[in-house]
Amino acid sequence: MNSIWLAVIGMTVFAIGYRFYSKWVAEKIYRLDPNYVTPAHKFKDGVDFVPTNKKVLWGHHFTSVAGAAPIVGPAIAVYWGWLPAFLWVILGTVFAAGVHDFGTLVLSVRNKGQSVGTITNRLIGKRAKMLFLFIILVLVLMVNAVFAWVISNLFVKFPASVLPVFIQIPLAIWIGYAVYKRKASMLVPSLIALAVMYGTAVLASRVPALQIDLVSYFGGAENNVLFGLNGVAMAFFIWIIVLMVYCYIASTLPVWKLLQPRDYINSHQLVVGLLILYLGLVFLQPKVTAPATNAAASDVSWFPLLFITIACGAISGFHGLVSSGTSSKQLDKETDARFVGYLGAVGEGVLALIAIIAVVTFFSTQGEFLSTYSSFAAASSGGLGVFIQGAAQLATGVWIPADIASTIVSVIVVSFAATTLDTSVRLMRYIIAEIGSEYNLKPLTKTHVATTIAVASSAALVLLPKGPNGFGSGGYLLWPLFGTSNQLLAGISLLLISIWLKRQGRNYLVTFIPMVFVFFMTVWAMIQQVVFQWSGYGSSDANMLLFILGGMILIFVFWIIVEAFSAFNKDHTPTLTQDM
Repeated sequence: MNSIWLAVIGMTVFAIGYRFYSKWVAEKIYRLDPNYVTPAHKFKDGVDFVPTNKKVLWGHHFTSVAGAAPIVGPAIAVYWGWLPAFLWVILGTVFAAGVHDFGTLVLSVRNKGQSVGTITNRLIGKRAKMLFLFIILVLVLMVNAVFAWVISNLFVKFPASVLPVFIQIPLAIWIGYAVYKRKASMLVPSLIALAVMYGTAVLASRVPALQIDLVSYFGGAENNVLFGLNGVAMAFFIWIIVLMVYCYIASTLPVWKLLQPRDYINSHQLVVGLLILYLGLVFLQPKVTAPATNAAASDVSWFPLLFITIACGAISGFHGLVSSGTSSKQLDKETDARFVGYLGAVGEGVLALIAIIAVVTFFSTQGEFLSTYSSFAAASSGGLGVFIQGAAQLATGVWIPADIASTIVSVIVVSFAATTLDTSVRLMRYIIAEIGSEYNLKPLTKTHVATTIAVASSAALVLLPKGPNGFGSGGYLLWPLFGTSNQLLAGISLLLISIWLKRQGRNYLVTFIPMVFVFFMTVWAMIQQVVFQWSGYGSSDANMLLFILGGMILIFVFWIIVEAFSAFNKDHTPTLTQDM
């Protein structure tokens, strides 16, 4: 089968979804008001509440939610064949992710820019709010650990990507200063910054002296350097520490200084990257060599695990945290929410789609695919590497040498993951401060105290657990729990939007139907994992960390669902004056 048909079908569905379905939802369901005074104007402080052009904000929002997950998830899920992954990405994006991301953004804007955790207090009750905040706290903690693990691994495997990624930081600060102090346009400086980054990537690919290869510096994989760690483990450890220091600084700076300009650069980087890959697809038109459904995938059932393996790229609870945590505080006009929220979800669907295509066309034969994807564990540990090789292969279709293409693709993946990482640390700081305020623990409300807790706990979570690949594979270990927690959070957010719509006397089925589907699949998958896998019952692969965290989250989710449906059935007559 020619892979171009996957792209054509997917892009057509995405375009129809944004043009017609999101417009109907905006006008008939969410009823956006162009005259509504958004929190960005109402509480403008120049730090978190900053009115922002919708295209710039789309860049921040999209790159914050895109990360590495819409690549990693699909690259793993094709283990079951390309067809289930393809269908879940395109249909999940249009009917679940779009209304979820769009809806949480509108809900937050209508509630003073508050997070979905705080809004839970108003819609359901204080007890549900605290339960929800705990789930969110665990999720962002795992996001920090997983994405720090992904970035560090890519720095170790692709040392030529390090310099282009880090050179982006001073460039973004320069752009932030030029735009907000000198009122310059952000477009031209960000394109210059992107050219500098890619020029550095080309040089680093060909000049070994520009490659920051810590593994070689510490003697390679065979030598013990310190505390019994070899060069690979030592390099990984150092990159984790460097990333946590960066996150500490980035998440405490005003958004205009680094977050927005860097994300705007990354939005152009994504457009350029996707353009390269899709043009390469058009010119090469590679054949799909992976099977539509993999009959050999008998160790792990795709139903329901597919729907938690592909989280970002179909629907993701983390997107709701970004929508209500940072994007809602920067929305200039309420009518911009459709462009930022729904189109942001579509953008991620486009990224997940090319991830699927890159993987399923990389192999010369179906036998090679089946050999590499011999088990779910093999798919989980090797999927990201296959994507980078497959994407580099597509890039050769536009005459980019394979070594340079690999560096550029790894730079794109790291840039998105880093964007998500420091946005997640910022969100974790908000949540810790919110919990501190709720329980009158004043030290937790301090920016630097809350950020220190967020950074230290994230580093500990990724470094301390010894995963299947030894020291430093804690992020790999956490991936299954990340997926289930992420989808449970999406279900709860859809439930909140449904309650809000019902109280406004509007059609809530738009969010209620995908909520039921997400809850059913995710709770089923999580029960399977907590009871039959992580507990050790019927398996020798017990993991107490995942069992305890997963069990607590599952209990709290059931608790929230019971309280939420009780609140859902209560009669609340909306008034003309209330935002809710």
